[in-house]
Amino acid sequence: MKKKAQISQSHKSLIRRYLLWAYKTTKEEFERIERKTTQLIVDEYILGHFTKNKCEIPEEFKAYISGKRNDEIKLKFADAKKKEMHPNYIYLKNRLTAIEAAIEYFLGSKELKIMSQGFEEEFTRRIWEAREH
Repeated sequence: MKKKAQISQSHKSLIRRYLLWAYKTTKEEFERIERKTTQLIVDEYILGHFTKNKCEIPEEFKAYISGKRNDEIKLKFADAKKKEMHPNYIYLKNRLTAIEAAIEYFLGSKELKIMSQGFEEEFTRRIWEAREH
């Protein structure tokens, strides 16, 4: 990579805000897709727990999991067999990686860690404060 250009403090503040916005919006969009996969891992564990303990499994829960599987395939994969990733998913993943690299380049790895922690704290706060599912 090229040597860093000298950036004024006012430009550095603008760059920081832009990178924070780009990081937040891209990570939200990427994780909106990625959550389908991680939630399925947990939901399938719960389903297995029900099955193992011979608990009745409500049809609504089965339909919920089935819908999530379909959403995951539609949003993350280009084919139903999950062999090829969806182009938009690849773009978001690459964009997020590039934004993280830009944050480190312009602001330093400490700032990337601060932004990442802030993102996690904000989404955790939203979950705790949510009033409905």
